[in-house]
Amino acid sequence: MANSTVVAHLGAIRYQVTLTSGAHEWRGDVPARLGGGDTGPDPHDLLLSALGSCTAITVAMYAQRKELPLDGIDVRLTITDEQPGSPTKIARDITLSGNLTAEQRNRLLEIANACPIHRLLTGDVEIDSRLSA
Repeated sequence: MANSTVVAHLGAIRYQVTLTSGAHEWRGDVPARLGGGDTGPDPHDLLLSALGSCTAITVAMYAQRKELPLDGIDVRLTITDEQPGSPTKIARDITLSGNLTAEQRNRLLEIANACPIHRLLTGDVEIDSRLSA
């Protein structure tokens, strides 16, 4: 998805952001304690949801191609450490359901670590910010 585009629009409602990508629309917000309306996930949760969904989809696709007996995947993500000047740490706990061998489970963990969002977050990322007219 090299050319994926998301548009974030903040209008009249304080801190409520409408996010669109193609035909899809969803909302981001911040908790009431930060002045928002808590009408959607906050930006940290949106980032974690990208990693979680990518992990689950990538593992499921691999398991399907290899005809592994994977019945389900649960991915729990938590930002565990966010200190200025130090790397941010994300805990990703993956639960695999199905009659999998230890070898298959370990291979699926390797595949999880190769999902595109994992690679993006752990690789070199440059953000080119500019003002549009």
